[in-house]
Amino acid sequence: MYLNQFLLPRVLALLSVSFSFSAQFTGGERKIERRYKSFNLKKSLTFLEKQDNITMAFEKIKVANPIVEMDGDEMTRVFWKSIKDKLIFPFLELDIKYFDLGLPHRDATDDKVTIESAEATLKYNVAIKCATITPDEARVKEFELKQMWKSPNGTIRNILNGTVFREPIICKNIPRLVPGWTKAICIGRHAFGDQYRATDAVIKGAGKLKLVFVPEGQDEKTELEVYNFTGAGGVALSMYNTDESIRAFAEASMNTAYQKKWPLYLSTKNTILKKYDGRFKDIFQEVYEANWKSKYEAAGIWYEHRLIDDMVAYALKSEGGYVWACKNYDGDVQSDFLAQELGLNLAALLIILLCSIRFWALSSVLIPGCIFTGFGSLGLMTSVLVCPDGKTIEAEAAHGTVTRHYRVHQKGGETSTNSIASIFAWSRGLAHRAKLDDNARLLDFTEKLEAACVGTVESGKMTKDLALLIHGSKVGRNHYLNTEEFIDAVAEELKARLSIKA
Repeated sequence: MYLNQFLLPRVLALLSVSFSFSAQFTGGERKIERRYKSFNLKKSLTFLEKQDNITMAFEKIKVANPIVEMDGDEMTRVFWKSIKDKLIFPFLELDIKYFDLGLPHRDATDDKVTIESAEATLKYNVAIKCATITPDEARVKEFELKQMWKSPNGTIRNILNGTVFREPIICKNIPRLVPGWTKAICIGRHAFGDQYRATDAVIKGAGKLKLVFVPEGQDEKTELEVYNFTGAGGVALSMYNTDESIRAFAEASMNTAYQKKWPLYLSTKNTILKKYDGRFKDIFQEVYEANWKSKYEAAGIWYEHRLIDDMVAYALKSEGGYVWACKNYDGDVQSDFLAQELGLNLAALLIILLCSIRFWALSSVLIPGCIFTGFGSLGLMTSVLVCPDGKTIEAEAAHGTVTRHYRVHQKGGETSTNSIASIFAWSRGLAHRAKLDDNARLLDFTEKLEAACVGTVESGKMTKDLALLIHGSKVGRNHYLNTEEFIDAVAEELKARLSIKA
């Protein structure tokens, strides 16, 4: 009766037009893209019946305020839709402000959609982002782009003026190269200035390199002699940061550590860069003394500045459980030190770490072609951009668009792509929405969604990248699930934790 009365009309409606439609929104306009898609009646009936059974058994959680969704590219775009259909929409009444940041649409809008999505994030305070392509020369040719567009992540970070915090997702059965890391380490990267906005040059021939500052509205200038080149010349670099940005970095770091009730460490090389890194150290201390010291003491946590040399050594022997605030370049690499997709052996990791102490930072001595792992996998990593006000965030996966798997998917082949980081992007974004809205049911849902992910992996159901970490070269097809099977397994675990009967 239920099948005939409710499902059959819906399926017939779908059959009448065997096309799939995807809505794109930008700047208040709605564009409809139509693409041919083969229709499978049996699968559609099963999917619709399952979704309706969930809806009938579970009172959807109402989310009072909107979230911004930023869609992405390639394989992550494929399973992003599955995450929404199977893990989000069946359980939540959610107002989504949708922006398509897929590379073709960014190109069609001259990248205005990226700016609009960031501005919407400032308005609604919560954004959840799918992984996106940052085009290089090959991508410009592949997509026939108008130009080589900038990194959408960089554009969004600059508009939000936020700090990126990355934290591993720990599963007990996934091996860690540093066994002592029993708690997560949250890396805060100051994603502004320094080498990433530097001006560099190749110096040809002999001559003097000078750094000149001309105060606005004044004739008197400050001139520093940097180096006197002789012979064939060399290279030069000038970089900067601002008090405003460093202060925002400090506030975001202090707030994140306080929310987690974890200690906070800032690492610099102020013994060498006495004024540059010294400014970071001084501003952090000012912010701590003025706004956070009493709160930290009451919570039983602390803030401390450490030399990057000491901090790297401490990180290796610690058990985890702290926030590590890093300057831009250090944070870029240190977060990958905590999680990457393939591993070296422990001896190689120790060599890299020991060398890094001598050369200031781990980032200074990366071995070309080597990708090393701390907690297990880049697919087991959260990434949240936090604004200085502590109110506005953007949650995303820490990995790329998984192009290699997408090529297999395009040919109709089976993929086993890890979607955990993208699921956690949704859970972390929605958890922040819950805290802003004081929505206890939503917060409980996000906690159970994360627990369902971890529980699924710890029960032995996982994607191939994680199975390889456990079984190595002996991994077989029976050790892992494909992309959709894994999301289905998480959905079943989530329903069990929400006490929903099938």
